[in-house]
Parts: sequence; C-alpha cells; structure tokens
Amino acid sequence: ILHQERRNSEEQVQEKIEYRDEKVEEVLTDGRRILTFRNGTKKEISVDKRTTTISFSNGDVKKIMPDQTVIYYYADAQTTHTAYPDGLEVLQFPNNQIEKHYPDGTQEIVFPDHTVKRLYSDGLKETFFPDGTVVKAEKNGDKIVMFRNGQKEIHTAQFKRREYPDGTVKTVYCNGRRETKYSTGRVQIKDEEGNLILDKK
Repeated sequence: ILHQERRNSEEQVQEKIEYRDEKVEEVLTDGRRILTFRNGTKKEISVDKRTTTISFSNGDVKKIMPDQTVIYYYADAQTTHTAYPDGLEVLQFPNNQIEKHYPDGTQEIVFPDHTVKRLYSDGLKETFFPDGTVVKAEKNGDKIVMFRNGQKEIHTAQFKRREYPDGTVKTVYCNGRRETKYSTGRVQIKDEEGNLILDKK
C-alpha cells in the first residue's frame, strides 16, 4: 500500500527541479511543493503556502500552521510539543500524560489516571485527584487537603488539623499534644503520651 501511495504521489509531480547543492524541489499537480535536502530532510509547503511540514531523517516532524502554531513530534520519545502563538506550550507523552506551560509561568500536568497537578509561579501547588480530593501546598510547606466527604486537613510545621463537616476539629501538635473540639462545644486535650489533661463539656 505504501509503495502504491508513493507511486501515486510521483505521478502527481508536475515539475522537478534539481539544484547544485543536491536539493530537489518537486511541484505537485495540486500545487504543493516538496523540497528534499541532501541529508534526507523533506519540507512540504501547502498550496496556500500557509502550512509547512518538515520531516527530518531521524523521524521527527515539525509542522508550522497558518496561525503560526508549531507542532513538533519527537520520534524517539514519541512526544508531541505544540507551541501556540499566545505562548501556551503543550507536551503530549506516549503514556497519555499531558503538560501545559502557560505564559504566566503556571504549569498544568494531567496524568494518565486523570489526576491534575497545577504549579503556579508563586510556589502554590494544587493537585486534583479523580476521587474528588484536592491538595493545596504552599511554598512554605503548609498543606491543605480537602476530601470529597467535606472533611479538611491542614498540615503545618506546628500542627496537623482535621476539620469535620459537623464542626468537630481534631488537632495534633508537633510536640504530640492532641486537642479535640467537638461541635457540641466539648473540648478534650491529651498530652503527648495520650493522657487526658482536660475534658471540658
């Protein structure tokens, strides 16, 4: 089939120009131009001269679209890099991972399992898991985990706190002390060994 396609494209050659540098230019009957360079690189220019496709001898392909979007396919890595005129860059990997690099410095990674990670230029990181869990990590290391069931966890250098939808708040401090504030107003405090220090109802 490939041989047949090749023969058909050869039959469409209207004009063939061979240059001294061994470059060959073919003008096809449909108006496309194909330049073949000595190193095996091929450059195809569309009829309207607005789309250019360059096929390199290593299998890489670069396509320049009418709106100046550049799509580059890396054959060895099986990765596609698309650069849009507005500055957005998108990388697509063979495992279906997609990375987006925005002009403002924000990066977004969509993993094959549909987890989405966003990295902002100010250091904030947000991760959205398929189960609905959202994790926000600040540059200073503080972290907030929001669960689908309405629970929320806050991690800092000083404490880890879990907040429940009913208003109950459980805090474990870095020294091991535990504090539970119930929605009823009851407060329980235990020391690092688990001994009850305070139980105020």
